[in-house]
Amino acid sequence: MQKQKFYDLLNQQAQGLIDGESNFIANMANLSALLFTNMDDINWAGFYLMDTEQELVLGPFQGNPACIRIPVGKGVCGTAASELKTQLVKDVHAFEGHIACDAASNSEIVIPVYKQGKIFAVLDIDSPSLARFDEQDKMGLEAIVKSFEETL
Repeated sequence: MQKQKFYDLLNQQAQGLIDGESNFIANMANLSALLFTNMDDINWAGFYLMDTEQELVLGPFQGNPACIRIPVGKGVCGTAASELKTQLVKDVHAFEGHIACDAASNSEIVIPVYKQGKIFAVLDIDSPSLARFDEQDKMGLEAIVKSFEETL
């Protein structure tokens, strides 16, 4: 299936899951499960929430146990939170300051989530394959995050 069609369908499913639900924890849990069960070649999908201005804390996810706290500005998730932009990393081992929560992860994409114009969380997806994510994944996942932001 063409990636854009895949993400259009996935976004429709995401909207169906979260439409009318205001509890962000429930929505994050369902979105994590939706992404984890529908995306090929990934080993982790979930959210880190802003806990303080300096730290992210683990939120709902699917996959192996993960790091609980990540300083803003550290690792791929912390960089996404500090730079306020999506991080598409083809090889996490070449990313300066990478935090290895799962040694099996080799590539990663992290998308900031905003609430009322401020960073609220990040969506983090890992893959055991190098260069798993591309610009089409970035656009598709950013659209899903935008749908989620509308519930916040």
